[in-house]
Amino acid sequence: MTTHLAGAMRLDVDWLDYAILAVYFVVVLGIGLAARRSVRTSLDFFLSGRALPAWVTGLAFVAANLGATEILGMAANGAQYGLATVHWYWIGAIPAMVFLGIVMMPFYYGSKVRSVPEFLLRRFGPSSHLLSSLIFSVSSVLIAGVNLYALAIVMKALLGWSLWLSIVVAAAFVLAYILLGGLSSAVYNEVLQFFVILAALIPLTVVGLRRVGGWDGLSGSLQSAHGHDFTTAWGGTGIGSANPLGANWLTIVLGLGFVMSFGYWTTNFAEVQRALSAKDLSAARRTPLIAAFPKILIPAVVVIPGLIAAVVEPKLGTGDLQYNDAIPLLMGELLPNGVLGIAVTGLLAAFMAGMAANISSFNTVFTTDIWQPYIKPHMPDAHYLRVGRAVTVAGVAVGIGTAFIASSFSNIMAYLQTLFSFFNVPLFAVFILGMFWKRMSPAAGFWGLLAGTAAAMLNYFWLYKGGVVAIPSDQGANFVSSIVAFVAGVVVSVAVTLVTRPKPAAELRGLVHGSTGDGPQPAPTTDERIWYRRPAVLGWTAVLAAAGCYLPFWA
Repeated sequence: MTTHLAGAMRLDVDWLDYAILAVYFVVVLGIGLAARRSVRTSLDFFLSGRALPAWVTGLAFVAANLGATEILGMAANGAQYGLATVHWYWIGAIPAMVFLGIVMMPFYYGSKVRSVPEFLLRRFGPSSHLLSSLIFSVSSVLIAGVNLYALAIVMKALLGWSLWLSIVVAAAFVLAYILLGGLSSAVYNEVLQFFVILAALIPLTVVGLRRVGGWDGLSGSLQSAHGHDFTTAWGGTGIGSANPLGANWLTIVLGLGFVMSFGYWTTNFAEVQRALSAKDLSAARRTPLIAAFPKILIPAVVVIPGLIAAVVEPKLGTGDLQYNDAIPLLMGELLPNGVLGIAVTGLLAAFMAGMAANISSFNTVFTTDIWQPYIKPHMPDAHYLRVGRAVTVAGVAVGIGTAFIASSFSNIMAYLQTLFSFFNVPLFAVFILGMFWKRMSPAAGFWGLLAGTAAAMLNYFWLYKGGVVAIPSDQGANFVSSIVAFVAGVVVSVAVTLVTRPKPAAELRGLVHGSTGDGPQPAPTTDERIWYRRPAVLGWTAVLAAAGCYLPFWA
């Protein structure tokens, strides 16, 4: 059961739950110790020596995102906005993941870059490279703080500790296993965490549905309390119509489905890094495509519990109960001891996966894209390995601070989407133009990225928060900010390109679609000769499956 003492939620756990949690912690640190033996160079630490198979990187790819964004954030969205939350998956993730695997990974992996900003260095030059590296470093520690805050929420509910103590202890544990084994430790732990997360969320969903009378009982209760549109995907999304999400079909399709989704999945190094660690180009291309299939089904164990929580605790989102509390509250209300221990372990696994993904990408970008080229170039490889470990400590320390920023938001998904509109969408605008337009100049890359970021912040803080433009919700404002950022980035990039000099064609080989040697459609490897391993087959199957999932919940 869940108890509330002085506004704090507390889970009623016993020795069995703690034993399960302790076993998990021992296994995680054991994986870190085992991975440590394979870390001899900076490439081993940052990219696992580019030696991992596709199934490992594919599961790590989806697990890296299955952190606070998914578990607390999407459940909070489900409780607050209803079934429309599935848009973040079926239109807001799958098409972009397929595009990354089929179209963009040949450029990323084929150019042998170690990070997303390094690709901008080769395509545009040092100014765009440094700006994108700084932007990505800031966004990484901000997002790491979100996962750390979510992890602390569970530890606080579990142990009754204060928020600051929970944050510090959680940060120390994540720091330990990243320092031990670098990216390999993070990736193999993410594979383990993926299955632990499912073991936690599936029983929660099944027991929760039984509690509210199955799907019919759940939808009936929600419609009585919130209206019919709360249990549909597209109901009430006509332009000018009101709906729980506060967004119409155009802002959902363009803001979420295109610019925000593609901006996140194709340029966020916390995800792309998993594909870059694959053993070859074929495995790298299949990494996001393999991840797409479990991603399609994640709403069943994340969004539905959020809907159940809205029925079980009607006061969710008011007073001391935030929407972020939906999953922990449901666990305490519905799960017996033993199963509760598995569920708590699954939550902790999810948040550690999300934080580790962002910290491991932060240490890579800071070391290889800021420290090595601009501060201490031409040093021995051992120096960069030491710096990478030191930066990991610094990143976790900063993440502790940013966790307290996340704590000020009642729905951390809204906060995350705000960050994505600021940082990822402008990057995508520059990427997509630069990858398909040879004429785009180095100066355009820098000014397009800067303009997109500034436009998103101006729209959010001045027009929306300042009350100049009325937008019904934070999520609706984020969709609009994403569209504004993309348009501003593209317009400024085109304008600057027309008055500046492009790079010589010889310097664009392998970096722009259609340039000699870019290999946008590489020859099939031995693995890809098996029809079901071909990227096109995997990609289109995932897109059609996601589209089919909409049919029962259309309106």
